[in-house]
Amino acid sequence: MRLTPSLAVLLPTLLLVGAKVPRVSHPGSKQAKYLAAKRPATTDASISGSFTGTGWSASAPQVSAPYENIWHELTNDEAADVISFLHNQTNLNLTAAADAGSWDNSILRVEIVTPNKTDVLPFVDQQQQKPERWARAAIWVGATTEPYVIEYQVGPLPISDNSVVTSLDWLTTKGTTYQRNYDADEDLKSEFMYNVSASVQDIVTDLLNGTASGSDDDDLDIWGIDPLWHPTPDTTVQWVTFWRIPSSIFDGETLMPQGLFFEVNTTGRDPSGWSVIGWLYRDVYYNSTEAFRAAWEAGELEKSALNLEGPWIGTDYRGPTTTVGANSTMWGSEKAPPVMVPPSGEDGIRYKVDVDNKYVEWMDFSFYIAFRRDSGMRLFDIRYRGERIVYELGLDEALAHYAGNDPVQSGTAYLDTYYGFGPYAFELLAGYDCPTYSTFLNSTFHAEEVSTTHPNSICLFENDQGYLIQRHSNDAYVASTKNIAFTVRSASTVGNYDYNFDYTFYLDGTIEIVVRASGYIQSAHYYGNDDYGYHIHSGLSGSMHDHVLTFKADIDILGTSNSFANHTVAPVTTSYPWSHGMERSTMKLFRSYIDNEDNSKLFWPGNAHSMFMVVNKDATNEFGEPRGYRIMPSKGSGMHATIQNSSNLINSMNFATHALYVTKQKDTEPRASNANNDYDPANPVVDFAAFFDGESLDQEDLVVWFNLGMHHVPHTGDLPNTVFTTAQGSMQILPHNYLLHDPSRDSRQTVRIDYNNSGVQAVHTFGADFLTGLANLTSTVPDFWAYRGDIDVRKFPYDPQHPYNDTESIV
Repeated sequence: MRLTPSLAVLLPTLLLVGAKVPRVSHPGSKQAKYLAAKRPATTDASISGSFTGTGWSASAPQVSAPYENIWHELTNDEAADVISFLHNQTNLNLTAAADAGSWDNSILRVEIVTPNKTDVLPFVDQQQQKPERWARAAIWVGATTEPYVIEYQVGPLPISDNSVVTSLDWLTTKGTTYQRNYDADEDLKSEFMYNVSASVQDIVTDLLNGTASGSDDDDLDIWGIDPLWHPTPDTTVQWVTFWRIPSSIFDGETLMPQGLFFEVNTTGRDPSGWSVIGWLYRDVYYNSTEAFRAAWEAGELEKSALNLEGPWIGTDYRGPTTTVGANSTMWGSEKAPPVMVPPSGEDGIRYKVDVDNKYVEWMDFSFYIAFRRDSGMRLFDIRYRGERIVYELGLDEALAHYAGNDPVQSGTAYLDTYYGFGPYAFELLAGYDCPTYSTFLNSTFHAEEVSTTHPNSICLFENDQGYLIQRHSNDAYVASTKNIAFTVRSASTVGNYDYNFDYTFYLDGTIEIVVRASGYIQSAHYYGNDDYGYHIHSGLSGSMHDHVLTFKADIDILGTSNSFANHTVAPVTTSYPWSHGMERSTMKLFRSYIDNEDNSKLFWPGNAHSMFMVVNKDATNEFGEPRGYRIMPSKGSGMHATIQNSSNLINSMNFATHALYVTKQKDTEPRASNANNDYDPANPVVDFAAFFDGESLDQEDLVVWFNLGMHHVPHTGDLPNTVFTTAQGSMQILPHNYLLHDPSRDSRQTVRIDYNNSGVQAVHTFGADFLTGLANLTSTVPDFWAYRGDIDVRKFPYDPQHPYNDTESIV
């Protein structure tokens, strides 16, 4: 799933040093050279032509944020100052990232320390002192036989004589950010694996009709499990397999596994101690290379079907096709489809944006946007009708846990914040990812002493949902209200998968969180895999896996003293004063509270008969009902991992065992996971299970953690790419006894038509404006040639006057 067609030198890479074989392509790797050859050069002039540093489009009316965005990522200048300050700390013994090798110490990344909520609220709500601004830095320590990653906090900012480098251990559950890296020398391991392949090249040629030697002429790649295995605390083992490298622009390598595997012991940093443990082919294990060769020479190896490149891996238009039982003509597909067109002129956009502070107002909502290397886009201080309802909302971790008959699929369980959603939140394509009339914002992250900006990577737009939010009719009138919603969107291509994230706001006060998945599946060779997937191509199995994406929702209802209510509809048999002593079968509403963390790991009821909500017991409406916001699945039924005690992730997937969780908010528990957990899953930096220590949830500051995703068993419809229409899940956070009526009644986009047998008697439009004039349809056609790659600025030495393009992807 997280691939590069090379096991080239990768230390340190774009935040991705660690127990991984699949990697971001380095500038010298085969894939990087291929991409460079295919991608037109972007000159300094073309980069700076319309780049503002905040967004490529700011068509929305401007508004001034009520206060500075204190969650905003480090600016380029701040990042440069922090990096320079770290280099001045001689005890860190840092080498410039551009010059660093696996045996050096270097800076992996710098970013903002998200300020503590207990420091933020006095500033935001009471105009008290603004929280200090601090950075966090991840340092790769390679100058040791036991290399590791460690994080520090640096500040306060701006850098001054008062600034210090100090521990960030308070953000962990194990008491330290120190995390061993057992796969530090990937360049040497790459060379070792290619040498192993070369030692059996005659067999590889015979069975796979290809070559994997580490040269640019290879047509086979080698990579395998993630994370690595430790059969004993002092042993590192990994299984790898062969994949066919595409010769075209289409990066469909994950669709072409070849079915030959070998196991290696790569304990320690001395390659002379590494060895081949065994080979696997067609479900037969050979305990040495010699045994494998002997079987081949004896003619005992029956050849399996190969997965070869062809048009089937490409994402281009193919034209009408004929398959068994299905003839396609797609009549009219060449014609332009209906498009969304906004009203023109000064009154056309109905939301306001402070671009510098990434602050947005739409109808009764307002919020701030932030961006993180690990998790991508996050929202802060979401207010509805002036009251905060959500302090923080965003992705925390994304798990993709595979299963299969072979050791690579069985041994694969990705924790995607390790790779990061930020580095791969590429530019959105106007007219396709988002309407052309969207407002686009940029995002920036700082890694390997380079600041990278993704232009147009966040879009904001308002649109009609295609169905009404309300209607009713009788023999005298018909009344309808348009369902207009506002969406904030980003997308990240993490390896072979493309994740689309939407935060959508509705007129009734609802917030919907939607995640969709597309891109290439990571597949398995079909031989022996019947119990783990469908046969979907010649030698291909759609390898089954779970996607579990964990979100944090810090919900505040009329303050931070809240409770978590469970209202359940249950069947009962009862009698009434009017039932003449006879019992009736019916149902009742049972109300309770989950008042302790010991009981706050939850599943969604099978019949959706329970309602979970965050309420304020001390803030009731005029009918005595606690005001609150409910949380419920809207697409899909919620999600949790099928595998409960993962042999791969051990203590690093405790956020995925249930559908949702409730904890007491703590500044020391800001995330359910940590990007560095993947280095050593048995000893995670943050173990979510440690959050549950029996604390009261009665009128406390609460955080809800919920999971979205899908159980994915790919079928033929996933070729070449999985489609968003089916691979999606969503959650709604919606008012529950919060107001005294449906707030969408306050929208003027409502009409009532009174009529009788004589026809229409009256039309009520309630002061709404209607469009006049002509639509400029040409404006809805995107300028495809304006699409560009990332914008990079070297930070050490700092060189802001010479940005350059170095767009990198994992594949």
